[in-house]
Amino acid sequence: MVQTMIVDGKSVELNGEKNILEVVRKAGVDLPTFCYHSELSVYGACRMCLVELGNGQIVAGCSTPPRPGLEVKTTTPRVQKIRKMALELLLANHDRDCTTCEKSGSCKLQDLAQRFGIRQVRFGQRDIKVDIDDSSPALVRDPNKCILCGDCVRMCQEVQGIGVLDFAHRGSRMTVTPAFGKKMAEVDCVNCGQCAAVCPTGALVVKSQVEQVWKALHNPDKTVIVQIAPAVRVAVGETFGLEPGENTLGKLTAALRQMGFDKIFDTSFAADLTVMEEGTEFLTRLQKGENLPQFTSCCPAWVKYTEQYHPEMLTNLSTCRSPQQMFGSLAKKYYAKELGISPEDMVVVSIMPCTAKKFEAQRPEFATDGAQDVDFVLTTQEVVQMIRESGLDYPHLESDSLDMPFGFTSGGGIIFGVTGGVSEAVLRAAHYLLLGEELDQVNFTEVRGMEGLRAAEVDVGGNKVKLAMVYGLGQAKRLLEQIKAGEAEYHLVEVMACPGGCVGGAGQPVGTDAEIRSARAQGIYTADKAQQLRKSYQNPLIEAVYEKWLGKPNGDAAHLALHTTYNERRRIKGDSISLGEDGPPKQLEVAVCVGTCCYLKGSYDVLQDLGRRLRGANLEEKVDLKATFCFENCGSGINVKVGDTLYSGITPAKTGSLFSKITEDLQSK
Repeated sequence: MVQTMIVDGKSVELNGEKNILEVVRKAGVDLPTFCYHSELSVYGACRMCLVELGNGQIVAGCSTPPRPGLEVKTTTPRVQKIRKMALELLLANHDRDCTTCEKSGSCKLQDLAQRFGIRQVRFGQRDIKVDIDDSSPALVRDPNKCILCGDCVRMCQEVQGIGVLDFAHRGSRMTVTPAFGKKMAEVDCVNCGQCAAVCPTGALVVKSQVEQVWKALHNPDKTVIVQIAPAVRVAVGETFGLEPGENTLGKLTAALRQMGFDKIFDTSFAADLTVMEEGTEFLTRLQKGENLPQFTSCCPAWVKYTEQYHPEMLTNLSTCRSPQQMFGSLAKKYYAKELGISPEDMVVVSIMPCTAKKFEAQRPEFATDGAQDVDFVLTTQEVVQMIRESGLDYPHLESDSLDMPFGFTSGGGIIFGVTGGVSEAVLRAAHYLLLGEELDQVNFTEVRGMEGLRAAEVDVGGNKVKLAMVYGLGQAKRLLEQIKAGEAEYHLVEVMACPGGCVGGAGQPVGTDAEIRSARAQGIYTADKAQQLRKSYQNPLIEAVYEKWLGKPNGDAAHLALHTTYNERRRIKGDSISLGEDGPPKQLEVAVCVGTCCYLKGSYDVLQDLGRRLRGANLEEKVDLKATFCFENCGSGINVKVGDTLYSGITPAKTGSLFSKITEDLQSK
């Protein structure tokens, strides 16, 4: 029997919708929201999606489940009055300097204020300005524009599993902030930018390098070259009214040439190079049975996450630089000399879908003769701004061609822009790299898809290779735990921080959802099919680069230019903080780590519980309980030092057994 609801007098069939909001939108009514995101948990704070039920009750559409026969009205006078009042209150507490805001024109608050005809705000503006945090290399956080929707908090916690942002204080003092009021650069942010991707206002935006790039372009003493990442070509056209997924690489090339870039190249060329290096590295590990599974290293947010949270897995990370950094290294170490200029006089610009690439470009590992291999990173959003500044009619530009030698690519390099693409590109080349024989198979559809975690098993030269493809660092964390526990076994694991891979990067045009990401992914695969060469090793210019500069894959010269090493990272270090009063020396010192890694695992609860147990047992005079900031043993659970003994893997549930060890130590003294 068909079950229905009534939305504004229209009968709507129910088919598994989770809430009234989904049913209303199914009916063709664009019910407004700030805090609702289909891929995050329901928060229900903004009250914009209010509806009136047939009995006169007003409820939030996002948090109310549908039921057969329910009557819903979306634009009654009561609902409209409350909705406009909520908007006015948000605007009253919001920095309304819209003309110079990064999000002007794509701000949801601005859009809804226009949509609901709010021409004046009856309440005064906020009287306290909070400092803007621009400490991050990737993002700028402006608390004055935050509307407390919580989207960034839930994205960082639920999807990325990190939680560097959360609510603090209560009432009118409530704010969204990193831990202890620190700046973004001082906490465990991996620069993925997904918080900015879901932020409906200008509270979190991409940190722009547009002005620096314009300055370089206008400097006659500089040779400015640019590389374009695969995922950019299928997204940049969206902001100019073209369909998501439409490949506009030719138009983008024409626009960049008119702006004044000296050479325009394709990062997919460096992705072909990555396949050769990473594929050779993987097959060597597979044959030796060492450091497996091999994790990909193309995503800088994932690399930094591993350095911070799972340093014990760094030996499993591929030593290959990302395609961006391989390109920059070739440009500064070899191509500059070919042009007869010094690395200092060459400016390498990247156009990326990713905010974490800004952080990656600044890493000290990636420099040649004191100059960074990649000087500036522009996101898709930033290059759109430059196109608009230039007054170019993007949809009607005639396509132009890329420059050589880094403008020719195989389909294998292009598919790096979508989740599963790195794995598929490596598989296309693995048979040839292993046996020197061509494989007719080109499309490895078993590694494709837009699910957050996928697994596949394929035959490579008689070897059964188990692969996992994962996006979202929260998913990666769960997969790592399964691998460590022996519950999952893989040979190659591809990790991307952003939903859908690079097509869903935080630097892409705002307003991305699953449907748009899928369209971009399809555009990537269509571009792959259009290439005459589909496998990276078939690219003749890759072969020429090895002959001229690099020798052989994974050889000494290639390793120097195209590989790197990664190290453990600690975000918070410092002295211990005693929780007791000053007095005579105590018999035993107990220090609980409250650094970010341990704090997120519950070390504060352990600290509190130990304090209660010590007071209950009248041991406060004997035990000096302290909080400390790092024992350099992250990745092993909560760390507690009792005397000279360090206990790792502690959880709040294990505080009792830890307390028993403390009492045993006291008795032995």
